[in-house]
Amino acid sequence: MRSAGQRGADRAGGKRRARARGGADLPPRGPVMAACAFRRSIAAQLSKVLDLPPENLIKSISAVPVSKKRHVADFQLSIASVLEKHSGDCLAQDLQLQAQKLAEKLKCDAVVSEISTGPGTVNFTINRELLAKTVLQQVLKDGSEYGIKSELFSLVPRQKAVIEFSSPNIAKKFHIGHLRSTIIGNFIANLKVALGHEVTRINYLGDWGMQFGLLGVGFQQFGDKEKLKSSPLQHLFEVYVQINKAAEDENIKKLAADFFRKLEEHDEQTLSLWKQFRGFSIEEYIRIYKRLGVHFDEYSGESFYQEKSQEVLRMLEDKGLLQKTIKGTGVVDLSEKKDLSLYSTVMRSDGTSLYITRDLAAAIDRMNKHSCDTMIYVTDKSQNSHFQHLFQILKLMGYDWAERCQHVSFGLVQGMKTRRGEVIFLEDVLDEVRSRMLQNMASAKTTKEVEDPMETAEKVGLAALIIQDFRGLLSSDYQFSWDRALQSRGDTGVFLQYTHARLHSLEQMHGNEQLTDVNASCLQEPDAISVLQHLLRYDEVLYRSSQDLQPKHIVSYLLTLCHLAAVAHKTLPVKGSAPELAQVPI
Repeated sequence: MRSAGQRGADRAGGKRRARARGGADLPPRGPVMAACAFRRSIAAQLSKVLDLPPENLIKSISAVPVSKKRHVADFQLSIASVLEKHSGDCLAQDLQLQAQKLAEKLKCDAVVSEISTGPGTVNFTINRELLAKTVLQQVLKDGSEYGIKSELFSLVPRQKAVIEFSSPNIAKKFHIGHLRSTIIGNFIANLKVALGHEVTRINYLGDWGMQFGLLGVGFQQFGDKEKLKSSPLQHLFEVYVQINKAAEDENIKKLAADFFRKLEEHDEQTLSLWKQFRGFSIEEYIRIYKRLGVHFDEYSGESFYQEKSQEVLRMLEDKGLLQKTIKGTGVVDLSEKKDLSLYSTVMRSDGTSLYITRDLAAAIDRMNKHSCDTMIYVTDKSQNSHFQHLFQILKLMGYDWAERCQHVSFGLVQGMKTRRGEVIFLEDVLDEVRSRMLQNMASAKTTKEVEDPMETAEKVGLAALIIQDFRGLLSSDYQFSWDRALQSRGDTGVFLQYTHARLHSLEQMHGNEQLTDVNASCLQEPDAISVLQHLLRYDEVLYRSSQDLQPKHIVSYLLTLCHLAAVAHKTLPVKGSAPELAQVPI
């Protein structure tokens, strides 16, 4: 896309405009991105009028979302955010009056060409040629790092983060319920790495417990070593289904208990079989993770903390936190009045540990091993109470770093079905989305021939799944729809991939030459300005996602960018334009 033509006519009414004198000089250059340079320039002028340090004002100056009304300012200052009183203490008309008074004291300059007021805001429009030149130079210079060098992150310390996500149960096929944990955890890890943090990705497997006693007995009765090697998770699932039918049989219960007791006692033969279950499971998980574009630095699990959980119980007892109930179980009192109105059970009556005890041991071990600044757990919201108890017990044990532990919870996906019926396993979903995308590609008139249709269908289909998942608040349940997810128009992952492919094709055909400068006068149409304005907001969007770990901010931003690009593709055609015009980037 490119832009050619006249500058938009100056607009009248309630606004002051100024043409920059002596050309559009760039703001100070260096490692400061475009939006930052503009914010800093605006903050410098505001600082003199408000008698406040510029640093205190920068975060109150935000880029204005693009409007379909076309003419919007580029940045705005919220009056409420700089007043000593909270905005709730001021009437709307007071804020408007304050905004007008402040605007009257400000002047246009080489950077700001127009100052206006809105409901409780002072709005700033950047000199149009300066806007185009600065933004595009920054994009060309930073490439894939555009946005992350913003001074919005200057006060955010680089951290070491441990992120636990996915965490399926071994010897079971990868359940669809683990998809959200996997892609959300991967998003958080990728975001933190992109922003310069050191991240350790941990897959904490469900690899211990009484269910392995039942599975062990089932394999001894129904197992096949060849099937275990060729299709481990499918075969173990079949074995588990078969033995589960007899799970209430007293003899089977006894055999299962004996198997698990041998496992805990490290019986060589029993442990060897369990290790095969675990090893084959991890191999198959890695294959599925590769399809998702996900990797882990550590494969841990409950089995790692079987012995260390006993140390935790001794620590709880030494600190006077472990209380015995009439039934012989061990609990930790979490109530404010210490009346056991709220407690967490950490020990069975036979003295063995529970899931939360092993989680306590794992948290302490990770902190000792990684000395991390933050520890993040990504699971569904049904585990909210579990993690509240976990963090509370750690605090009671004297671990102040428990304050830096965080549970990122998510809602459930409803209505995800294949053509054969209700979905159980993730691989069924991945195969289904690839199959549907192949059908859509074959029937679409605009589909170009590709080297590997299967790979293309898989990547586009995966984007469709992820974008539908990430569009809303993570904690919300949502209704899955194949038709909605795979639409090539609208707010979908398919539309994102389509736009990217379209722009890449344009670049290959018309924009192969390395640009060293930008002719800003060619980028003055409203549709070109809208794209530039949107690019200004990217660092704010990144910052917001980095603070609340919600992908929806970035997804919404990218979808809007694609819609703006689609409009510009029609109104600012590359084909048929002179080469020097066609290569001007947008």
